[in-house]
Amino acid sequence: MPRLITGLDATRIAANLKRIREEIGERIQILAAVKYVPLEEMDTLREAGLTLLGENRAQELEQKAGAHPDFTWHFIGQLQSRKVKQIVPYATVIHSVASESALKQLATHATPETRILIEVNVAGEEGKAGIAPDELPRYLEQSPVEVLGLMTMPPFTDRPEDSRRHFAALKALADAHGLRELSMGTSQDFAIAAAEGATIVRIGTTLYT
Repeated sequence: MPRLITGLDATRIAANLKRIREEIGERIQILAAVKYVPLEEMDTLREAGLTLLGENRAQELEQKAGAHPDFTWHFIGQLQSRKVKQIVPYATVIHSVASESALKQLATHATPETRILIEVNVAGEEGKAGIAPDELPRYLEQSPVEVLGLMTMPPFTDRPEDSRRHFAALKALADAHGLRELSMGTSQDFAIAAAEGATIVRIGTTLYT
């Protein structure tokens, strides 16, 4: 299991944030992925100028967002329908809706502020989270809350360029359905994602080291 990231330096994070911002431009939101950042380091993130944080686990989101409501919080981990009730009080956007059972739970538990992204498995990877692209119209029709856009995680690769076609496919799918937000790109491939139309990039290690 990866170790927690501790001993963060606000000056270094701010410099990394500035470098990433210069590389991708002003229009794209930089979401700091904090799965491995402990609660006690949240003040350092604020000092560094971060405002949008994303957590992967429902319990950690509840703890961190409950203690630090001054950040804007998104949920970016695999969404279990039984965790929806726990997530919605804290996450203004849920990035990973990919089951009809999650939609049903949102119908019951969503707040007026809840917005979602539909996770799409654009590469058709076996066993990977996300709906098939041709399922999207049904999800849009059934969603009880506003769907802002789409999210994807392309297949793992050592070459960021290999992800370009998957990001382009997500952008085309979003455009075809009039969806404006695209959450795609992480530490290793955020520049490629930005070039292909990302509106949110989810960055962890590259911000902190």
